[in-house]
Amino acid sequence: MELPGEFVRIARYFKPLAGPGALELGDDAAVFAPPVGRELVVAADAMVAGVHFLADDPPDLVARKLLRTNLSDLAAMGAVPFGYLLTVSVPRGTPDAWFAAFSAGLAQDQAEFGVALLGGDTTSTAGPVSLSLTIMGSVAPGQALRRNGARAGDGIWVSGTIGDGALGLLAAQGAIVDGYLADRYRVPQPRLALGAALHGIAHAAMDVSDGLVQDLGHLCRESGVAAEIEAGWVPLSDAARQVVAAEPGRLALCLTGGDDYELLFAVPPALDAGLIEVARAVGIPVTRIGAFRTGEPRVTVMGMDGAAMGLSRGGWSHFA
Repeated sequence: MELPGEFVRIARYFKPLAGPGALELGDDAAVFAPPVGRELVVAADAMVAGVHFLADDPPDLVARKLLRTNLSDLAAMGAVPFGYLLTVSVPRGTPDAWFAAFSAGLAQDQAEFGVALLGGDTTSTAGPVSLSLTIMGSVAPGQALRRNGARAGDGIWVSGTIGDGALGLLAAQGAIVDGYLADRYRVPQPRLALGAALHGIAHAAMDVSDGLVQDLGHLCRESGVAAEIEAGWVPLSDAARQVVAAEPGRLALCLTGGDDYELLFAVPPALDAGLIEVARAVGIPVTRIGAFRTGEPRVTVMGMDGAAMGLSRGGWSHFA
């Protein structure tokens, strides 16, 4: 019996990505045992063309961004990934070349991050390409990093550089010319090694997806503390610094624009040296940008002039 086109594509493009628990994508669900003595950590994110990526972005880079943004959620929890579920909804008539490139992007990052496809679904849609991925990982019992542990006096730290994602979108749209920033937008770097190293050091953590200021506000609300950061301490890449130097108003975009997928975390000053040591060991730079304070859960950003910056928004929202 001839297979319907959907199943031909699954066999051709997705079956090679399947891990042992996927049962070769031939059954209704995956069957697997979580790692012995570990707790399961699960997260899910969706991406829609025209919202999370440009409609003409290369399919392999779209696939890599989808997987990496989910891996970033595991990094924020200090978890080690092992597999994922995938849902792909595309318009009828999407060519095989799109699926070939999309699956090749997944294969590239599966090899890099040690994960495998466990199952999922493919559907057609009258709308834009819509993708959803559920990532699975594990942590030692009771060791998952949470958002609710920040304490007054803790330092506020970030990994890597901030603002590249938001400026990278401008580069991808052609508003500025910078290949490095465009790549940072399209292919984020999940900080898995750093997240796993933060156990026993960070009181709280999350990743920066919707904007530094807005995401820091989430930590404040969950932990019941206030936060104050110095705009001049926020680490910018050389490319971002050049953009901001040419147009200083874009510093606010760096602080609120999102799509950085760096880690944001709280560390007591007594453990600063330990943090710097583990960050050096995993090769990921970290920067202290402020501190948590006693007070109402809100974020204050101090500008270069020593006065509080007035920001029109804290970050991205799908419903505002």
